[in-house]
Amino acid sequence: MSIGKKLEEVKRREDLAEQGGGKDRIKRRHEAGKLTARERIILLLDDGTFQETDKFVVHQNHDFGMEKKQIYGDGVVTGYGAINGRSVFVFAQDFTVFGGSLSGANAAKICKIMDLAMKAGAPLIGLNDSGGARIQEGVASLAGYADIFLRNVLASGVIPQISAIIGPCAGGAVYSPAITDFIIMTKGISNMFITGPDVIKAVTHEDVTMEELGGAETHNTLSGVAHFAAENEEHTLALIRELLAFIPDNNMEDPPEKATSDPPDRINDELNFMVPDDPNQPYDIRHIIKEVLDDNYFFEVQEHFARNIVIGFGRLGGKPVSIIANQPDHLAGVLDIDSSDKGARFIRFCDAFNLPLITLEDVPGFLPGVAQEHGGIIRHGAKLLYAYAEATVPKITLITRKAYGGAYCVMASKHIRADINYAYPTAEIAVMGPEGAVNIVYKRELEKAEDPQSLNQEKVEEFRQKFANPFVACEKGYLDEIIEPKYTRPKLIAALKMLENKRDQNPPKKHGNIPL
Repeated sequence: MSIGKKLEEVKRREDLAEQGGGKDRIKRRHEAGKLTARERIILLLDDGTFQETDKFVVHQNHDFGMEKKQIYGDGVVTGYGAINGRSVFVFAQDFTVFGGSLSGANAAKICKIMDLAMKAGAPLIGLNDSGGARIQEGVASLAGYADIFLRNVLASGVIPQISAIIGPCAGGAVYSPAITDFIIMTKGISNMFITGPDVIKAVTHEDVTMEELGGAETHNTLSGVAHFAAENEEHTLALIRELLAFIPDNNMEDPPEKATSDPPDRINDELNFMVPDDPNQPYDIRHIIKEVLDDNYFFEVQEHFARNIVIGFGRLGGKPVSIIANQPDHLAGVLDIDSSDKGARFIRFCDAFNLPLITLEDVPGFLPGVAQEHGGIIRHGAKLLYAYAEATVPKITLITRKAYGGAYCVMASKHIRADINYAYPTAEIAVMGPEGAVNIVYKRELEKAEDPQSLNQEKVEEFRQKFANPFVACEKGYLDEIIEPKYTRPKLIAALKMLENKRDQNPPKKHGNIPL
């Protein structure tokens, strides 16, 4: 056969592979307003950069007549390309081929691209849209899932892993995304759950829809499984590109810098008035965050879950940073089970990938209540403490107002290796608030007093004068400086520059035992 004929044969097979499950199924996808696996990859990556691998792979199953149903690619498209000029590896499940179900061959393709990503030290992106394990293959498909899970774990903290859920993701399939660093779900067309509505109804007699059980809104607001809820497929892919702009290619590199015209010495007098005079008045911490960051841009993560803590990315002087902040506008910024989990996992990701931690603190303590105690607030709160103490990246803390009790210790205090600790003049650092402290310290005096209310007010004011300020902590060296709020941005940038060559390490060990 001549080279011309051989090239024609290659082209014929490539065309077959690119048709996936066939033109009719592709047409149905488009009529349903959905993109194909290849269209998603092309939209995600820089123009003309996608290089496909294993295009001609077919399954090796000969049971149930499957030998007559071999389709090139076998339900997943794999390869590599670039996002903003940086190498990435990607796999996209193809729902037009056997519902995107996982076979042994399908899993081997995914594992190969994961191994390549690890060798190259580049991010891995999974576009999930699958009916789950291919039943006809039995244990081979289950083995394929386990092979993927192992690689997810080994890659964790080495290369960034991002999962987009753009369709169904059920049963064992959910555990691969769950191990990855970020999950983006597409509203209206994505869902994640271990067992579906029918099984739940049969076992527990609960009636629930797929959307209520595991839709994008559920996992972004109630469970905290997902980090972003995208409006549509295009928005999903755009979020991946934006997220990667803050993250290094691997754990050995620094995050990518971005030039900015925003002056590093920019000050804003409005910051002096963003924290209310009334210590019990709420305010939105995001106003301070955005005012300080380059170009006032803050890329928030898990915006709708555990809203009493705010996490996300921004830049200071062109350098990416991570933000962790108590949110006085929701539950007074108190720490609870969900916010502790949310903060801890984000901190550990940022520490793994060399992103400095900027903490804005306004926390009255941990949320009291039987439900919190029985739910394990001790264990969950300890995760946040552990994550902060373990982190070796630059750590800068700014106390804007309240820093009470154990929550003061947990939120990147000087005592758990924070490098620079600032406070606004409005900072209040104490074991507890003045009212609660007076009721304990002066309990007997109040019981015996002729006018307990007047004595209470007097002692509260006395306590407030002594502890509701940052001076005691500053005198002990627990704070490095009390700053005027309008200078927050230049102060943070100067501290970051000073810390850019920071070296710190933990004692040699296989790994710690975070209180999961």
